[in-house]
Amino acid sequence: MSFLLFGVTALHILILVLLFVATLDKSWWVLPDEESVNLWYDCLYYNTTQTWVCSSVSNSEWLVAVQALMVLALLFSSFSFILFMCQLYTMERGGLFYATGIFQIFACLSVFTAAMIYTVHVSEFHQKRAPGGRFGYCFVLAWLTFPLSLISSIMYIHLRKRE
Repeated sequence: MSFLLFGVTALHILILVLLFVATLDKSWWVLPDEESVNLWYDCLYYNTTQTWVCSSVSNSEWLVAVQALMVLALLFSSFSFILFMCQLYTMERGGLFYATGIFQIFACLSVFTAAMIYTVHVSEFHQKRAPGGRFGYCFVLAWLTFPLSLISSIMYIHLRKRE
């Protein structure tokens, strides 16, 4: 039983780390000149003036939805982990971790929706840039987080507390 708890906890921590990196790091879209763009700001360094110039990536409502959903997924998954730890020490023997699983499903659906919106509307987000480019590793991490959080939520729903 302790091995199973360790595995579930390690999986959840992995999901949280992947969500943090996917949400905050700078590589959702890679431009043809290998410059990467994140969800929040587009910062360029000008060598002539030796200054950073930052602007919003896009004014699209869809990008705001992606930002909000990624933050929401991070919050749902964090709350799910805290709830799991609380239930682990306070729930009586034989109880199920339904609440933890439900919040993890919410995180799963949030990250799925955010990645799907970004996939469909990526050309709209980068209209002012040179054509071309590819998805960055943060985008891949967001998609990777989706099945992991789905597996985790199913495990939580079926997991029963034992002594």
